Amino acid sequence: MSLSVLEPFVEVSAQVELPCRSYDPELFFAEKPDDVEFAKSLCQSCPLVQECLEGALARREPWGVWGGQLLVAGVVVPRKRPRGRPRKNPVAA
Repeated sequence: MSLSVLEPFVEVSAQVELPCRSYDPELFFAEKPDDVEFAKSLCQSCPLVQECLEGALARREPWGVWGGQLLVAGVVVPRKRPRGRPRKNPVAA
C-alpha cells in the first residue's frame, strides 16, 4: 500500500518523469531560499502542477514546495526568507 499523495495520478506519473520523483525530495523542503526557488522552477514543467497545489492546500500541508508554490503554515507565500533577523539599517553602497 502506498501513501503517496500523487497516487491518484499513477497513470500520468508512469508516463512522465515528475520532478518531485526525479530529484532529491529534500530539495522541496529546503532551508536555503535559492534551493526553494530552484524547486519551484522544477515544478513549472510538471503536468500535475495544478493538482499538486490543490491537493496540498486541501490537506493543509504545513510547509514545502507544492505545485510550484511555497507553503508555510499551510498558506502560499511568495518567497522564503533567509534565516536570521532582517537588517535594521540599509547596507552602505
